[in-house]
This record gives sequence, structure tokens and C-alpha cells, in this order.
Amino acid sequence: MNRKIENTINEILTRVDFSKTDIIRLLESEAEDRTLLFKKSSEIKKKYIGNKVWFRGLIEFSNICGKDCLYCGIRKGNKNLKRYNLSDDEILAAAKFAYDNRYGSLALQSGELEGGLFANRVENLLNKIKELSNGELGITLSVGEQEPEVYKRWYNAGAHRYLLRVESTNQTLYSKIHPNDSKHNFNRRMDCLKNLQDIGYQTGTGVMIGLPFQTLDDLAGDLLFMKDFNIDMCGMGPYIEHADTPLIKHSENLMPLKERFDLTLKMIAVIRIMMKDINIVAATALQAIDPIGREKAVKIGANILMPNITPGKYRDSYKLYDNKPCTDDSAEDCQSCLEARVSLADAEVIYGEWGDSKHYDKRRH
Repeated sequence: MNRKIENTINEILTRVDFSKTDIIRLLESEAEDRTLLFKKSSEIKKKYIGNKVWFRGLIEFSNICGKDCLYCGIRKGNKNLKRYNLSDDEILAAAKFAYDNRYGSLALQSGELEGGLFANRVENLLNKIKELSNGELGITLSVGEQEPEVYKRWYNAGAHRYLLRVESTNQTLYSKIHPNDSKHNFNRRMDCLKNLQDIGYQTGTGVMIGLPFQTLDDLAGDLLFMKDFNIDMCGMGPYIEHADTPLIKHSENLMPLKERFDLTLKMIAVIRIMMKDINIVAATALQAIDPIGREKAVKIGANILMPNITPGKYRDSYKLYDNKPCTDDSAEDCQSCLEARVSLADAEVIYGEWGDSKHYDKRRH
């Protein structure tokens, strides 16, 4: 190995703050250099988080979406998709499973819809979930852009974490992967993130890695944005194309899936080093590429897993990308599978705790 290169990586890893050039250098790392990066991120995670993993029981309660994002399988314009909308009873039964199995928290996720009916429904569900769990289940929402007063209502009803992925913080790239209209406005998404933070949510965002037109400069900018914005949670994963989306026409120009996977791990490692005490999700999409993808993410920095507790008959219809794993597993299967995976990563699932972001506590006090 070139001694000068090793010193460069080691030197970067000792810095308190990374420049964009530093981050690009880390994202380019291969072989021994990459090993050094992963060793450092693993050490940081162990020191600030411990070898701990928390579950968020994932309920994908509807694939009906009002948006037409060019990369997404549940986009409004996809006529080949069977739409579904869980009943309140089905959602509450899944929430009770999470509570009975001491998951600590659940995540409610759906396509992006706005309006009074949707706002009222989510508020009602939050109240009922709090009631059935004696206030003990933590709740993350991931249901897109809303008006500030809606976010406030949901916060007051018991949701305390919100994930709103921006997918790219480069406005030019954002405009290439979304329709050019008022429903897909970069500035509004950023405003929503700020509103969530101001209201008091533990606020999370994330990006897709390996998008068409995306550069390492873009990804480095994404990480710097997350640090500057002071996020509490990060959920990012590899871009996996979906056959029924406009972006599929660019599939021949994409980096291979294995490279997208590897780059995602490096992004997770770098954000762990940059933001030592945030919560980082090991995305399910990692497992779509590598059978032990989520374990690899846990080893080098991730500390949140999201076992799918959506009723099985609906899971095949919530496909943001092709080859989504675990769609045939029952909620019980998913739990035992992830427990085994966590132990393989030399980590421990912590039950009965919300597993809130330590960064949030520090930021708020």
C-alpha cells in the first residue's frame, strides 16, 4: 500500500471537521483505505451509541400517493400498481404486535397525501396507538410534506420523530429526478424539514445513493447539508431502479449495484464520524443488493432497523424499487430474522426503549 495515501486517509480521519474534498476522498476509498474508514466509524459508533440496535416496527399503511417522483414505484402515474389502504383496525393490530413484542417504537409510512381527511386520520391513529400502548410506543412518521399546522397537530397527538427524505440536496439534481411543477418543489421540502425541527420533532432526512446524474461532489454536499442542518436521524440507501418509472431509461448509465451498495456503506460510515450521536437506519434496500447488507451497515455505523410489520398481503404492493426483500415474511419471521442478523453484526437489540436520538437531547438542551 502507498504510505502517502495511508497517511492522507489517516490524517483526514483525525480531523474534527471534514471539507468537501475530504469527504470525496473518503467516498473514493478502496481496499485498505476503506478498511480504515470503516474501522474509525465502527469505533465512533461503539463509543457514542454502543453495540446497540433499536427496532422501529414499520407499517406501510398505504401506497396511494399524490406525487409523481420519477424514481418511485408508487408514484401516482404508475398504472401497473395495485393500490391499497389499510383499515384503521389493520394498522392498530400491527401497532399492538409491536407493543406486545416490546419493539419500543413503530414507524407509520405511506405515500404522500395532503388534506383534511388524511390529517384527521393520522391524528386519530396516533391517539389510538398511544391509548393501546399506554403511551409506551414511540412513533415515527414518514408521510411527506404537510402544512406546519398539520405537523403540529400530529406532534401534539404523540408523534415525536419524523423522517422526510430529500433524496438530493443539490437543487439541479433534485429537479432532474422530479417533475417540474408546484407539487415537487425543492424549497418547500426544505421548508418542511425546518418546520419539523422548529416544532420539536426529532428530524430525519436522507438521500438516494447512485442516482442517475449524481456525482461524489453531490453526495459530499448532502452530508455537509445534514451536518449544517443538524439532523437527528439519517435514513439513506442505494438507488434501485424500478421498471415502471421514467428514470428506468437511464439504467444503462448507472454504476453497478455492488458499487452503489459499497458507496452507501461509505456514506453511512462518514455521516457516523461527522455526526457521532445521531440515529442511522440500516435501510432495507441494502438487503436487496447484498443478503447481509443490513448487518454490514450495523457493523460500521447504523443503529436502527425497521422490521416490516405491515400485513403480508399488502407488502408486495409497497415497492418503491424492484426486488424488495422480505415481502413474504410474516411479522414474526421478520423479527426473528433481524434478531439473528443483529447478533451476526456483534450487536444487541434493545427492547422496550424508544431509542431516541442522543443528538436530539443534546441539540434541545
